[in-house]
Amino acid sequence: MSEQPTTPPPSQEPPSASPPAQPGPTPMSESDAFQWAMFCHLGAFAHFIGIPFAGLIAPIVLWQMKKDVHPFVDEQGKESVNFQLSVLLAVVICIPLCFVCVGFILLAAVAVCNIVFVILAALAANKGEHYRYPISIRFIK
Repeated sequence: MSEQPTTPPPSQEPPSASPPAQPGPTPMSESDAFQWAMFCHLGAFAHFIGIPFAGLIAPIVLWQMKKDVHPFVDEQGKESVNFQLSVLLAVVICIPLCFVCVGFILLAAVAVCNIVFVILAALAANKGEHYRYPISIRFIK
C-alpha cells in the first residue's frame, strides 16, 4: 500500500476584533470620469429607442451608478438630470398649448434645444470641462 501524503492542518488564527472593512468605490482615472460624465449626458438620447421616459431614466441610472466614484461625474450627472427634468416640464406645458397650435412650434423648439444642448454638454464633459445647461431648473443641487 502506498502512503497518502498528509496535508498540514489549517492554521487556526484568532478571530479579529473588528470585521473586515467593506471595500469602497474604486478610484476612477480622470479620463474615465470624463467618459462617464459624457455618458450621463448622452443617456438623454435613450428616448429614441421608444421607451417612455428613457431619456430621463438613463441619465439618472448612470449618475447613480458612478456619482460616488468621482466628483466630476456627480456634478455632470446632476446637470444632465436637472436639464432632462426641465425638458420634461417644458413638454408637459407645451402639450395643452398644442390645442391652440402654438404648442407644436414650442415642442419642436424644445426638441431642437434638447438635442443641441445635450451634444454640447457631452462634448464638453468628454474634454473635462464643467458644463452648465443655459436653460435648466436646478431641481437637484
